[in-house]
Amino acid sequence: MTDAAAPSSRTTVRRGANRAVYEMERVRSILDAGVIAHVGVTTDDGPIVLPMAYGLREVADGEHEILIHGAVANAMMRAGESLDICLTVTIVDGLVVARTPFHNSMNYRSVVVRGTATAIREPDAKLAALRVINDHVAPIWDTARPPSEVDVKKTLVLAVPLVEASAKVRDGDPVDDEADMDGPHWAGVVPLTSTWGDPIPASDLRVPADVPAPVRELGGTNAHPR
Repeated sequence: MTDAAAPSSRTTVRRGANRAVYEMERVRSILDAGVIAHVGVTTDDGPIVLPMAYGLREVADGEHEILIHGAVANAMMRAGESLDICLTVTIVDGLVVARTPFHNSMNYRSVVVRGTATAIREPDAKLAALRVINDHVAPIWDTARPPSEVDVKKTLVLAVPLVEASAKVRDGDPVDDEADMDGPHWAGVVPLTSTWGDPIPASDLRVPADVPAPVRELGGTNAHPR
């Protein structure tokens, strides 16, 4: 799957090593397509993993970082500040149905990132980072009220360098035993795609307003699978 070397022993794929991807361009393409990252840290109460929105941006020529955010009061975010964290993103592309349940699987693209999370504290830099996170999911930052100074103060933004990262990708047919190949059981792949639907106005929308173009373009016939 890959000719590049793993960036570190911590991100070397050992199980299913033939599906490993270490090229950063491919890793970034999976992160670009994903929506939710599962972020794991070790706290005083033990390890915890939470799903979080994220953003990806270039900070120097060829160098990138991942941005995550949460409430300042969030114990996980506080524990993750300037500590080693693990961040994973997974996109399921299909169900792989084999001739025996033992070989059932999924087609997927996944990324594991490990690194030290650093807090972004300067207000303008924090605001810019929050925009990156927001617009990674959908470019709708400019369609609503801008965050207030209080909003920004309540929010902790962490940056993780995209250095220690690896991807794992599976695609294609099931891998069945030769003894099952002439049997009567069906085998194949059921593709899975995700798209945004048509916008639904909030039930408490008091003032009539048009759906912003970036929101409208997410759904319906303009929706694109991620």
